[in-house]
Amino acid sequence: MTTDFSFHLLGRDGAARTGEIRMPRGVIRTPAFMPVGTAATVKGMYPEQVKALGADVVLGNTYHLMLRPGAERIAGLGGLHSFMNWQHPILTDSGGFQVMSLSQLRKLTEEGVTFQSHIDGSRHMLSPERSVEIQKLLGSDIVMQLDECVSLPCEDSVAEKAMRLSLRWAERCKTAFGNPAGRALFGIVQGGSVPSLRVESARSLVDMDLKGYAIGGLAVGEPQDVMLAMIETVEPHLPQERPRYLMGVGTPDDIVESVSRGIDMFDCVMPTRAGRHGQIFTRFGRMNLRNAKHADDPRPIDPKSSCQAANGYARAYLHHLVKADEMLGKMLLTWVNLAYYQDLMAGLRAAIAAGTLLDFIAETKEGWAKGEPA
Repeated sequence: MTTDFSFHLLGRDGAARTGEIRMPRGVIRTPAFMPVGTAATVKGMYPEQVKALGADVVLGNTYHLMLRPGAERIAGLGGLHSFMNWQHPILTDSGGFQVMSLSQLRKLTEEGVTFQSHIDGSRHMLSPERSVEIQKLLGSDIVMQLDECVSLPCEDSVAEKAMRLSLRWAERCKTAFGNPAGRALFGIVQGGSVPSLRVESARSLVDMDLKGYAIGGLAVGEPQDVMLAMIETVEPHLPQERPRYLMGVGTPDDIVESVSRGIDMFDCVMPTRAGRHGQIFTRFGRMNLRNAKHADDPRPIDPKSSCQAANGYARAYLHHLVKADEMLGKMLLTWVNLAYYQDLMAGLRAAIAAGTLLDFIAETKEGWAKGEPA
């Protein structure tokens, strides 16, 4: 077991990479999809299930956990890993995005963000130093800098102001974080959809010599082609020997396209949120179990899937659970989705290692487009 944080590239296919992030609590195989455990739980799933599906790391959220149950309380109970019974790596989001999107009466200054809780109206201050302190109290393995995330489209001047503030906050986060053994601080590239701002942000963060780099402020309303163009703009300016993380992305198609452009890590609420609303992702494409056509269908979702929820339950039964708003329906369809996402990542890793990524992507997209056999 390693005592340090390190990243090792094991194979390449074009710009795509496969590798391993090694740290004391385990190895993250890349490209990796991180199930989102916002409030110390991947909704609808047991931790053992999440690990069995192939997830090496989950994501927790500073904003939600600082408000409830509180970072100091979690620290007093042994840290987030013990608290949620997940003894593997955890990455924590800095909380900045949630402050901007969920909070009431927020005020942004150079010092940080003052905001009102969406839960009970209490007032809080989140500075770069406090964000890092909370993430350290939680015991997270990968800590994200506090940044300002703007929605797209936006004025170039707005993107530039947020990018420069995020760079100043990154410096403060680095100072507050220090150099604890076996843990990492990632910087976040900002700059909206302006290539020159993205390049400046990436280069400035690389000069800080951080252990990993994220691309933030995408998948916030812009078309996919804009997102991919920003990845292509940033990628040449990020060091090959450090992991790259595309925050909050995304659909299976977003993931395969981003992997082919050199991204190593992903997170998104989409598979869990969609499952709770009757939507599933499969090798045949997306399905809606609410549709009446499933009401008398005795077939499983996919008899070839290794996931018991996908191969062992009739579509008619899953349709019934969804229509009746039964808890089990949300759990089973979340299981289906997370299994598909992890199977997709395993397929991408294998294809990169074999040098067959383009064929794998073409075959995968053909399956989505064709749908189920008649």
